[in-house]
Amino acid sequence: MDRYLAIQLIPPFLFGVGAFTSVVLAIDSLFELLRKVVESGLPINIAFQIFVLKLPYVMVYSFPMSTLLATLMTYSRLSSESELIALRACGVSVYRMVFTAVILSSLVTGITYVVNEQIAPAANYQATITLQNALKSDQPSTKQENIYYPEYQDLKQADGRQTKILSRLFYADQFDGKQMKGLTVIDRSKAGVNQIVIAESGKWNYSQQVWDFYNGTIYLVAWDNSYRNILRFQHQQLQLPRTPLILAEGSRDYGEMNIAQAQEQLYIERLGGNQQKIRKLEVRIQQKIAFPFVCIIFGLVGSVMGSIPKRTGKGTSFGISVIVIFTYYLLLSVSGALAQAGILSPIIGAWLPNIFGLIVGLFLLVRNGQR
Repeated sequence: MDRYLAIQLIPPFLFGVGAFTSVVLAIDSLFELLRKVVESGLPINIAFQIFVLKLPYVMVYSFPMSTLLATLMTYSRLSSESELIALRACGVSVYRMVFTAVILSSLVTGITYVVNEQIAPAANYQATITLQNALKSDQPSTKQENIYYPEYQDLKQADGRQTKILSRLFYADQFDGKQMKGLTVIDRSKAGVNQIVIAESGKWNYSQQVWDFYNGTIYLVAWDNSYRNILRFQHQQLQLPRTPLILAEGSRDYGEMNIAQAQEQLYIERLGGNQQKIRKLEVRIQQKIAFPFVCIIFGLVGSVMGSIPKRTGKGTSFGISVIVIFTYYLLLSVSGALAQAGILSPIIGAWLPNIFGLIVGLFLLVRNGQR
């Protein structure tokens, strides 16, 4: 029975992967690439390379949808042809029939995790770099703009309480891959004397492990907020942390990082203290962990709904799949937004759609098993 059900499930699953991947890829990337070919002169071979590199990222989202479609279509067809009724007449329970779909869905969960963690982020990042190099080959490529890096230190109050204050603020207008431009540094790390550094450009000196600032001014501010000294320079070396450079060089989109890279980015953001970015990264990391398990949820829901005795065609099964998928992603977006806003914890915000889907699936399973 397991072999028979597995053979019935594989063709609609592969069909779903092809169909959903084609639709999502056409909407997400194909039309945009064609527009760049026509308007920006993107070479056809480069566009095709980017198209291929985008495939793993899109396939990650098609795996759960294909699992739902395959289980719903297969079990609905077997139910309408009375094959599931025959199995139940032989003493096979609904729980045992659904078990096969859950096991296969678990296998798809493992595949989804591997692709989402090892293949899709690297391919997606390579697609971004390839597109940038193709479109900006004759121009200096600005990797990031508005680099903002604050540092905080704990200050002990007279009553013994610890408060966090800003000790240093590093800001640059842009980073072109080699140097920072439009630099402003406010340094309050030394007691009694603050300094403000404004420079036209700056870059990290790897040999001496210091910053080289060019064409700027240093303002020294005393404890009473009066200027103590103003120093103009053409070249000045400053002992500042390298973290802003790491932040600029390592900046990637969330879809271009695996969990380990996202954890490293989270560590850097925590040093900077930007709570909005920290919260967003925490939610995205939990979503990366939780997302593959939706394959099991969809496999359970699809097989249970399909095994309910009724007469449904492929069109009805596809329509039900679309409704379930839309409901899941809507809940995923809402819970993720609530988690980023601080209303829900990152773990609850990421796992809430899975928990809701599991409850619905188990409820339908128990109800169908009692018939």
